[in-house]
Amino acid sequence: ASTTPCERSPSSMLSKIATGAAILGACLSTADASVTGAPLRLRGGDRKYHIAGNWKLNPATIDEAKTLASAVVKSTKDCKRDMETTVCCPYPFLAAVADVCKGTKVSVGAEDVFTEDKGAFTGGVSTSMLKSVGVKYVLVGHSERRHGNIAAETNEVINLKVKKVLEAGLLPVLCVGETKDQYEAGKCTEVCAEQLEKGLAGISKDDMAKITIAYEPVWAIGTGLVATPEAAQEVHANIRSWLEKAYDKATADKVCIQYGGSVAPDNVDKLMACPDIDGALVGGAALIAEKFDRIIKFE
Repeated sequence: ASTTPCERSPSSMLSKIATGAAILGACLSTADASVTGAPLRLRGGDRKYHIAGNWKLNPATIDEAKTLASAVVKSTKDCKRDMETTVCCPYPFLAAVADVCKGTKVSVGAEDVFTEDKGAFTGGVSTSMLKSVGVKYVLVGHSERRHGNIAAETNEVINLKVKKVLEAGLLPVLCVGETKDQYEAGKCTEVCAEQLEKGLAGISKDDMAKITIAYEPVWAIGTGLVATPEAAQEVHANIRSWLEKAYDKATADKVCIQYGGSVAPDNVDKLMACPDIDGALVGGAALIAEKFDRIIKFE
């Protein structure tokens, strides 16, 4: 029997990157190359592209952070596409970066948040703290917090964070994705469905419209490996299908689903051309102004 992209091994799937243009043909066959500089959406929904940079434990100083944020602001000034651009930076830099981005096309995001509002929680940062310094988006459930790189958060904790972010009037970016072992075992769809079901437990249809989903295959994060457009599109379509079953088609069509996993200037165009890929959560390339500029201005 034939296998789906989610059932193939990373080495087999990634060997096809060199022929990504051919793989992408199905995504492009019914679309004009551009409309006012932006690829056509191939299915329903009123979705803007959303490119977000996740700086992680970078850069080293506040001056470097302000310089990088200034470069992103400059990049968006001559970007003609109507889209959302966000920089997610470490807590100590949030206020300064928010000042740089104030009144521009660039939003500011936090890389995490704590589940409580106040109290004896050393190192915790609350939603009210984030909101007070100009944060708009909050990453929740990033793989580096799910899988023990810096924490080992459960789906239940992640769900509490999603709700806490919404209660504060901020916008969650819920990250989902499979590990290499899960991928090789053909559990990609199953893992993502479980993370969505538990991470979105108790979330209403109205609140779902405020949430961004970021699919990040864990084996591709920071490795230089990237899912082919074909494989990424299939997972994104499965996520949208899950949302349609959990809510309805109108809600599913409105949700922005980002791809995250070694997004770079040389692969962003093909990824963004796929109908269910609405943006990118960018790691390493977001720290290099020239690379992030090219990603924002994907063709």
